[in-house]
Amino acid sequence: MNGAAPAPATALKNAADPVIAVIGNPNTGKSTLFNALTGLRQKTANYPGVTVERHTGHIKLDGHNVTLVDLPGAYSIAAQSPDEMVAIDVLLGHVEDLPRPRAILAVVDATNLRRNLFLVTQLAELGLPMVIGLNMTDLAAAKGIEVDITALGAGLGAQVVALSAARGTGLDELRSALATAIDAPSPPPLRVLPTVNEAAAELWQRLRAAGSHLSEYEVERALIDAHGAAERRFELSAGDSFHAEMLDLRARLSAGSSLAAMEATARYALINALITRIEKRQPPRVTVSDRIDRVTNHPVIGSLLFLLVMAMVFQAVFSWAAPLMDLIDGWAASLGELVRAALPPGAISSLLVDGVIAGVGGVVIFLPQILILFAFIIVLEDSGYMPRVAFMVDRLMRSVGLSGQSFIPMLSSFACAVPGIMATRVIPERRDRIATILAAPFMTCSARLPIYALLIGAFIPDTRYLGGFINLQGMVLLGLYLLGIVGGIVTAMLLKRTALSGPTPTFMIELPPYRLPNLWSVLIRLAERARIFLVRAGTVIFSVAVLIWALVYFPRPAEVAATYETERTVLASLPDSAERDREITQLDNRLASAYLEQSWLGRAGHFVAPAFAPLGWDWKVSAAVIAGFPAREVVIAVLSTIYSVGDQGDETDNALRAQLKRATHADGSPVFSLPMVVGLLIFYAFCLQCAATLAVIYRETNSVGWPVFAWLYMTGLGYAGALLAYQLGS
Repeated sequence: MNGAAPAPATALKNAADPVIAVIGNPNTGKSTLFNALTGLRQKTANYPGVTVERHTGHIKLDGHNVTLVDLPGAYSIAAQSPDEMVAIDVLLGHVEDLPRPRAILAVVDATNLRRNLFLVTQLAELGLPMVIGLNMTDLAAAKGIEVDITALGAGLGAQVVALSAARGTGLDELRSALATAIDAPSPPPLRVLPTVNEAAAELWQRLRAAGSHLSEYEVERALIDAHGAAERRFELSAGDSFHAEMLDLRARLSAGSSLAAMEATARYALINALITRIEKRQPPRVTVSDRIDRVTNHPVIGSLLFLLVMAMVFQAVFSWAAPLMDLIDGWAASLGELVRAALPPGAISSLLVDGVIAGVGGVVIFLPQILILFAFIIVLEDSGYMPRVAFMVDRLMRSVGLSGQSFIPMLSSFACAVPGIMATRVIPERRDRIATILAAPFMTCSARLPIYALLIGAFIPDTRYLGGFINLQGMVLLGLYLLGIVGGIVTAMLLKRTALSGPTPTFMIELPPYRLPNLWSVLIRLAERARIFLVRAGTVIFSVAVLIWALVYFPRPAEVAATYETERTVLASLPDSAERDREITQLDNRLASAYLEQSWLGRAGHFVAPAFAPLGWDWKVSAAVIAGFPAREVVIAVLSTIYSVGDQGDETDNALRAQLKRATHADGSPVFSLPMVVGLLIFYAFCLQCAATLAVIYRETNSVGWPVFAWLYMTGLGYAGALLAYQLGS
């Protein structure tokens, strides 16, 4: 068997590739196992027709290409949310362009079998071959837990493989079991409530005869799960008559109780009987995780610890990334000089050097800082620390009318507001969901980081304290992140006390044990973030950089050149000298600036400049900010293009930071004074410059009003903050 090599990525529409669905409770190590099996052979997209992420990967089992689909983490397949409905649709084969799975890989936490087996027993009712990946067996052994995997497999009609995804043990045995499962015949489905199963089967037969496409399992779930997603789908598909019949059938079968409660009772009776036979536990003892929790969950000590951890992260973002950023900057400068030397002066040379290399290179230089930030976030998540933070923050969130349940989407927004807003679907109450959606864009996403890094690195002194351990630049960056958090929380509080007033929701979260993150899984996720960033830099930012270059370069009126031609002729007639070369360089720079001011972007900048003059911005900054409204990270590319084309400094100093420092108003005063820079940082901390975020707000709220409100509110807040900072600071 060839179980190690990952297969080349193939289209999902190729039905010859069998599909295995990977599913499990949250915090079972499912993603770590998925990454260990698939490596870099992964891709991420959305399911057709719904904004739920689909993660797929490819492996080879016995020489065959197999597609693994990583389903959203779930405690049950009694669907109540879009994520859970997607899991059901994949398992039943209802997803467009994705065949029904040949087998299921159920990832189970060996330290918490009772909770995990609830989902597994539901999966056993689907009649698909199933492999149970009994994960974290190393942690179970450390806790004195022994599991008889042979008896467990016999009790559930599945293959069971003991493994530790974090340590990479048991993976070969798992591959072998999966290879067997995809060719195995369908096992008899598990029946927990035989009477309900039979009644659902009879109703399904009549529905099928009437032309309904619902499966037997969907009918059974609709019957059991009152007011759930399955019942809503049943009502839409079967019609009022069959729905009324289903309600009557539910009432007769439940006999005044609840079918969901009856199912849970029967299921846990089965699970408890099984665990009694297969599991042996030593008496519980205080673990290292318990001792750490006494500190991290303390309301005062835990809060201070969180701030200390975040401060350390932002110190590292500036301190560790500097050598790599200098290296990328050097490569970009060298490439620009090579291209400039190889091509004659003109539009093509300017396009490549000032548009593409300066624009895209000016953004790519911040990749090391983004990867360092995400490395810390991934490690904190995988170690089990982030759920503790959500639990701790619940106290603060409840004071503004939300709960710790809103913290997870807001935390996701530090990567990007789009998945953060999509993650609000786990919040059951619409008012709380909308309040969280409108607070999420305030969190400092990765697109803001390059802007922060540019301005802080150029204008905030690299002053160090405590023997160099703390630097002022890192503290300013931390302050901007905290400013975004405060903005989001205050916004949620105002909304919950006005337009979205309502009771504070309850909050429950599982605190997983502390564990060492898997290095391979961390690297895979970092590689995915780098890919997303570079693809965006190579597509959106590249396109905008070329467009902005054209707006900066054209038109080139002949009268502008004629104004300087006489002076150039006089200078050219002088004897060769350093003074003559310096004056010719200054003439070229004045000519470039004159062209820039007459360009289309220059004219647009002058047109909007009066609106931003109270903020201390000149027409160049105004033009760059306006051009960056579709996507804020584009601002770096725009500034790079503007200041490269109109560079008035020494030819040997092409760094954007130095060019910004040299920028002056007409009266000779610096454009980027400290009050103006602070105001600009506040503007970007608040302003909503992201078309994708506005689109997902519209999609998630099903309303034009909320994205319009978000844009006006956040932009107005950013403008007011920048105005106050500049006017008071000046």
